[in-house]
Amino acid sequence: MWRSASVRTSLAFVALALACLFVADLSISAHDPWGELGRLFSGLIRPDFTQIDYLGEALLRTLAFAFVGVGLGATAGLLLALVFGSKIVRTFCAFIRAIHELFWALIFLQFFGLHPLTGVLAIAIPYAGVFGKVYAEILEETDPLPHTTLPFGTGSVVALVYTRFSQAWPHLVTYTAYRLECGIRSSAVLGFVGMPTLGFYLESAFAQGHYSVVGALLLLFYVLIGTLRLWARPKLIPLYLVAAPFLLGSGLPIRWQNVTRFFTEDIVPAPLRNGEGLEGLWVWLAELFSTQALPGIWNTLVLTQIALVLTGILTLLLYPLASRHFTNRLTGPIGHTVLVVLRSTPEYLLAFILLQLWGPSMLPAVIALAVHNSGIIGHLIGRRTNEITLRPDAPRGVERYGYELTPRIYGPFLAFLFYRWEIIMRETAILGILGIATLGFYVDSAIQEIRFDRAMVLILITALLNIGVDILARWLRARLRLRHTAQSEP
Repeated sequence: MWRSASVRTSLAFVALALACLFVADLSISAHDPWGELGRLFSGLIRPDFTQIDYLGEALLRTLAFAFVGVGLGATAGLLLALVFGSKIVRTFCAFIRAIHELFWALIFLQFFGLHPLTGVLAIAIPYAGVFGKVYAEILEETDPLPHTTLPFGTGSVVALVYTRFSQAWPHLVTYTAYRLECGIRSSAVLGFVGMPTLGFYLESAFAQGHYSVVGALLLLFYVLIGTLRLWARPKLIPLYLVAAPFLLGSGLPIRWQNVTRFFTEDIVPAPLRNGEGLEGLWVWLAELFSTQALPGIWNTLVLTQIALVLTGILTLLLYPLASRHFTNRLTGPIGHTVLVVLRSTPEYLLAFILLQLWGPSMLPAVIALAVHNSGIIGHLIGRRTNEITLRPDAPRGVERYGYELTPRIYGPFLAFLFYRWEIIMRETAILGILGIATLGFYVDSAIQEIRFDRAMVLILITALLNIGVDILARWLRARLRLRHTAQSEP
């Protein structure tokens, strides 16, 4: 029964995405898009490492922001997980993780400037919300039986450490390692708003047409992510965490009066600052919704729906690359490398590159979102198929794909896809900073115009939209009885 329900739900999502295609701007407007793409590939094939005298500093700053931000986020998330049963805590975590790192960075830039604190908090705050939720779920899934065997009078902290934490520790470590990889990607992307990480130098090289330098930076980024397990060993992590704060660099001194003014004046709606009262506030809000919020919400939803369905299609095509049922000793490492490259490329970074090549439209964003997320889910689903044992006379090739494996992993595939739905929505909104007319476009425009009150309302709308999609996705997973545990979260 659930299978037919899953198929009907899938067809409904595909039909909605097809309808969205008719109202989406998917044009290519660049003068010579394929020539530009060819020059980019030429730069990847012939990277120029000699001109990157700032490479060492860029790599160290990228790693420093990632380690400090993720470290603080994990610490705060663990504390939040211990009290996650509170509705207030759950709501707080949902809200802070619903706001993208770049939105947090844009907020902190207004009063901290290009101070290292801006980049650290931009990563730490949303990651604390994510860690709080996932850590709590991992702890909840542990076996409660050991707790009943403890001597009478055992303290709650000791009981927690020796029962739930001892069971959950491997899963906590595995998930934290995954979030560190995400933190490195987030740190690199912070360069696009001025922080001195890889993204800053990549944007500069692209603007100057130095594709060989772009190729070198991209290859180094892929090597950094691809070799993470080699250099980020558990015994070395404490050393990295101690050294990272000293590698963040320094910025201009923080002027705390700017912080006070931002919260007491800048984000207060203009009608209230000007004494126009509630009537003026309603007029102001109505104008903001009609001219910016509603168009931004519409474009965000349209782009998200197309990207979500394309992610699903690409995932079903890509998961055999990570499955032992379709690969051998030669093709297996190649497939693994392809998926590593796809999932290691931040959506924002790929969308930026494609926008430079194809011109402004929704198409670069759709491709970037689908490529990155299908790489993540394809890797996870491929690993899931490795747990399936086929009978000796099982068919091969297309029949094995269509009749043996895909039906068995379709439930987990939908569960992962619905989990990524809210994440795709977050990224869709933030891609507006690149010029695509999603909510992020209007947020960035308001900040450029020094209308922080408008920007904060639009960011709040973005957060509420993400929370709504997350609730809908969880409802669909429960209705379709899709198994999805915190320990396997992508």
